[in-house]
Amino acid sequence: MGAAFPMQAANCKQPPGIIVPVVNLKRCEGKADCVPVCPEDVFEVRRIDDADFAALGLLNRFKLRVHGMQVAYTPRADACRACGLCVAACPEHAITLTRR
Repeated sequence: MGAAFPMQAANCKQPPGIIVPVVNLKRCEGKADCVPVCPEDVFEVRRIDDADFAALGLLNRFKLRVHGMQVAYTPRADACRACGLCVAACPEHAITLTRR
């Protein structure tokens, strides 16, 4: 997906894997705004894992059911170059960039 966003990829600040995106599952509503803006194809939106769902409080579990049980995961977090586009795109402010 990097070729589709050449200007955005040029603004990335780090080599891959130094900074990684972390999704706060208590805030994420699975709207997938992070997926199309990521030039490194780091994100996927899918059904929340059972273990992650069980770790949430009652209110958060209810909210997830209302939003279709979908959340963002970062299976390719090591490809992140810290451009910050996902942070800006997330309407729930559920994504932060963290140094490994």
